[in-house]
Amino acid sequence: MKLMIIESPGKIPKLAAILGNDWKIAASVGHVRDLPQKQMGVAAPDFKPAYELTERGTGVIAKLKGLVKNAEAIYLATDPDREGESISWHLQQCLKLSNPLRVTFNEITPKAVKAAIAAPRAIDVKRVAAQEARRVLDRLVGYMVSPELSRQSGERLSAGRVQSPAVRLVVERERQIRAFKLTHHFGAMLFFADAKNEWSAEWLTKPNFVTEDNPYFMDRAFASAVAGVKTVIVKSFNEGETKRSPPPPFTTSTLQQAASVALGLDPKAAMDAAQKLYEQGHITYHRTDNPNVSDESLGDIYAVAVKMGLDMAERPRTFKAPEGAQTGHPAITPTHWDIEEAGETPDQRALYKMIRLRAIACQLADARYAVRTVRLDVQEPVAGKAVEFEAKGRTLVYSGWLKLVAGDQTEEEDEDAKEPSNPIPVVQPGQILPVARGKLLEKRTKPPSRYTKATLVKKLESEGIGRPATYAAIMDNIESRAYVRTENKYLVPTETGELVVDSLTGKFEFIDLGFTRDVEQDLDRIAQGQAGYKVVIQKVHDQLQRELSTLEVSAMPKHPCPECGKSLRRMKGKRGFFWGCTGYPDCSATLPDERGKPGERKPQTVSDFACMKCGKPLAHRVKRGKGGYDFWGCTGFRDGCKEAYPNHNGRPKIEAA
Repeated sequence: MKLMIIESPGKIPKLAAILGNDWKIAASVGHVRDLPQKQMGVAAPDFKPAYELTERGTGVIAKLKGLVKNAEAIYLATDPDREGESISWHLQQCLKLSNPLRVTFNEITPKAVKAAIAAPRAIDVKRVAAQEARRVLDRLVGYMVSPELSRQSGERLSAGRVQSPAVRLVVERERQIRAFKLTHHFGAMLFFADAKNEWSAEWLTKPNFVTEDNPYFMDRAFASAVAGVKTVIVKSFNEGETKRSPPPPFTTSTLQQAASVALGLDPKAAMDAAQKLYEQGHITYHRTDNPNVSDESLGDIYAVAVKMGLDMAERPRTFKAPEGAQTGHPAITPTHWDIEEAGETPDQRALYKMIRLRAIACQLADARYAVRTVRLDVQEPVAGKAVEFEAKGRTLVYSGWLKLVAGDQTEEEDEDAKEPSNPIPVVQPGQILPVARGKLLEKRTKPPSRYTKATLVKKLESEGIGRPATYAAIMDNIESRAYVRTENKYLVPTETGELVVDSLTGKFEFIDLGFTRDVEQDLDRIAQGQAGYKVVIQKVHDQLQRELSTLEVSAMPKHPCPECGKSLRRMKGKRGFFWGCTGYPDCSATLPDERGKPGERKPQTVSDFACMKCGKPLAHRVKRGKGGYDFWGCTGFRDGCKEAYPNHNGRPKIEAA
């Protein structure tokens, strides 16, 4: 029996049908080992991670050990990315495999799977080191910075190497919106009529009426006079043709953006649907930065295009990948190009259709437009000033790839930015044109738009923050921690999110976009064998230590503990919020919560009744209403005495204790 170990059990039926009865296929169900849950699990000077089996991984490894004993050959076929390479390495370590065969396939098809089995390789330890470095860096930031963040803020907060810069982007955009000041400005539009259509020309305020320093025309009366022009003379008329090329097929990032814009799926839902389509054998591997189809796919695209009556581009199209992109796998495409519908749920079917049409469209002919541009001068100056108008219009004359898809689904549509067709007729220089009507344009500046999940993903990618495969987790993380919330599809920072950003900015470099981008490049260099794991980790660790030591010297607690002076933090207990000392368990001081701040301790009413255990006075403790209590407790509870007695007619019922 040959054993193939994969990640997801969802792939087993498809692979079993391909490989036959001589194979046993088992799933690791993701990672089987991780760093400890309640401690950092890595420390200087060697930064060697202390891995332990996860709760699920314990059972998985026990089952796999039984299968390994009976296997003549073991193939590790986890996903073809750094995460998958790391999972294969962990399996090798846990199962004590001396010579496992590492295989990867970009799609679950007979051709791809059998080709992979025919060409096995060793585990790529450089890629494993890159993934391990990412995990350790995330752990260092979380465990070293989060306690200090909580100490300063007085709330239990967490810092993240990538999540915190993402929250910062949302916070800074929100503050730009708050600081925005509305400016009213003016323009003018003229309309002309011929036998068939009405067309328009807009007043050119640049460069004679506005400048880069003062870009808005504020004189309403003058703009009204411009809109009142009755005749103009044609200064120039030009016509030609312009082309519009198709967008590239989907990468992980653009798939998440398009799924959000066109289908209303958030990144996590999009990636879940893509995972299922991949497991079912319908699409190629969905974690890729490469915007190009494989060479083998070109013939399939041509065959489908001919069948659909579509024209191909004159030569195969290639697209430039973003800087630092991981291009080991082709773009996301269907595995069977002639299958028009695939997937088990509406979301999967909609996503598959979008992937397929976009992948076909990328190799189709350009769309072509007839374009006309007219410049118009006024015959009589307006208030002694020469005024010029311009009209632009274009007409689609050949659809090309637009027959298949309407446009680039990753872009949020702006109604004001849509270009009208503006059917300009043929006119001649020197020709005088009567104005049918004029219109004063009353304009107002707009604040920056809030991020949607799609536009935040696009921003993270453009800044080199994180990797596309992590964006869904980032979005889920910052929302589940209540650092941002979604309002009508837009991301809005919460007070807690702003507190996190303010507590980190200017104190820790990892919150800066440039620092995060440099770390991503270091991780790429580890994967390529150009940098060492320990050097990269040491650099970030030392940076964090320097920043923390500076804070420890200079920072005073925002809410000091009345007993030991350490910082108090706001915590949620069974009966609501309260403030506890960060020095716990050495200091167990608590204060009530009053409108989000530490309140005053309620004075204890000390009685003449004594504790039967330690002899200290008893105090009557009463709370009315839901969750209330009524008992007598020992005032020596801070010294370890936990004695308590029921209340009976205003007295402790000591004999019943």
